[in-house]
Amino acid sequence: MSEVDVELTDGRTLRVHDSATGSIPVLWLHGSPQTGAILRPLLDAAATRDIRLFSYARPSYGGSSAHPGRTIGSAADDAAQAADALGIKSFATIGHSGGAVHGLALAALLGGRVTALAAMSPLAPYDGTDAWFDGMAGGGPALRAALLGRDAYVQFDSTAEFDPTSFNANDYATLDGAWSTMGDDVAEASKAGSDGLTDDDLALVSPWGFDVSSITAPTLIVHGGDDRVAPVAHARRLHEQITGSQLWLAPDDGHLSVLERLPAALDWLLDQR
Repeated sequence: MSEVDVELTDGRTLRVHDSATGSIPVLWLHGSPQTGAILRPLLDAAATRDIRLFSYARPSYGGSSAHPGRTIGSAADDAAQAADALGIKSFATIGHSGGAVHGLALAALLGGRVTALAAMSPLAPYDGTDAWFDGMAGGGPALRAALLGRDAYVQFDSTAEFDPTSFNANDYATLDGAWSTMGDDVAEASKAGSDGLTDDDLALVSPWGFDVSSITAPTLIVHGGDDRVAPVAHARRLHEQITGSQLWLAPDDGHLSVLERLPAALDWLLDQR
């Protein structure tokens, strides 16, 4: 593994991680909140597939500078400059949760530079309706607070507690098993404060800066049927909006246990070459 701080054209710094092995470049986009580091299950899956896995920490995460007011679409320029710094011209991308949403931005805005996209547990763009929150644990209180603006969100977050019903039994088994390092990574990301998560959530319920229907790269959506963070209706909506996309549903999976499908999703990306 290598780690480098890339100075962006606007003066910000982006922390970039690179497995530095393998010949097929694939960009991993992390969930919220995480540091952007490439976790062991990802490295193991990449190593057996000749994949060069790289990632970057979104603004205010894992050593990357803040980017107040960023949109989901802002990720495209950051990702392009991260790839440039590593000498990578084109790449496939795979992301989970908040990372999957930002992966949609890359596919929409970077043209042929993104060869294929796998989005695991994504949300669809906010449509202004209350139905968008249906199926979210507790009715999605954090994202409802984000609709009221930064001050309201920060006030909500200062007293909010994790809702254990956000995850099902399979999710907890995944966290206790192969993806146990994710819990440690979330804790590490949280030490730096909540600005990264705040900006992610504010961006999710604001205009994204692109239309998902403009995506033409081969797209795979992988979703758990019992996802209580990003309900499965969001996957179906994206599948309808992205022409030619494929939808894999795992009926018993929740928001995290769907990560057990990541090796198969990587194989799908390789098949698109």
